[in-house]
Amino acid sequence: MAKKVFFSFHYQDVIDFRANVVRNHGNFKLNKDEAGFYDSSIWEEAKKTSDLALKRLINKGIQNTSNTCVLVGTHTFKRRWVDYEIMKSFEKGNYIFAVHINGIKCKNQKTKPKGNNPLYYLGYSFDKTGKKLLLHNYIENKWIHFKDLDGWSVKEVPEKDRNKIFRLSTLYPIYDWIDDNGFSEFKTWVK
Repeated sequence: MAKKVFFSFHYQDVIDFRANVVRNHGNFKLNKDEAGFYDSSIWEEAKKTSDLALKRLINKGIQNTSNTCVLVGTHTFKRRWVDYEIMKSFEKGNYIFAVHINGIKCKNQKTKPKGNNPLYYLGYSFDKTGKKLLLHNYIENKWIHFKDLDGWSVKEVPEKDRNKIFRLSTLYPIYDWIDDNGFSEFKTWVK
């Protein structure tokens, strides 16, 4: 049975066509059940709106998915709403993976160097009681509280795991669309 995938990306990568190469690749070679995933992106509906309305739209887009694929372009790691999509996916329990897309030729047939992994700049910790998970951004070489989503209660964790920040990049993989043959292998990246 096909899994539902939420795609998180910087809109510039849609304009440059790179995001669409990944999002649409299953449509061209297979039907969705054979492709192994459904695209649950929301960018077609996104428009300038309030923060709360945008959060609701993102939450709805993620709601019935089991995977979140972060398409990594040049500036993806700096995008507030990409960070929110990742953290909301983390809260929901989606399997998260990232895919470098700058090796895909844009509409002008050019490529770019790989962008920074957004998962490296997002982290979580457990408070001193070990019963609450807190979220963090890594900005300008320091960790700060993630402002767009509160943490949540968890089953008590061991004392050794409290009061230290773990990067999401240590939990979830990153692939390269070109080097790792994403056209053929994408369905194996979806869990």
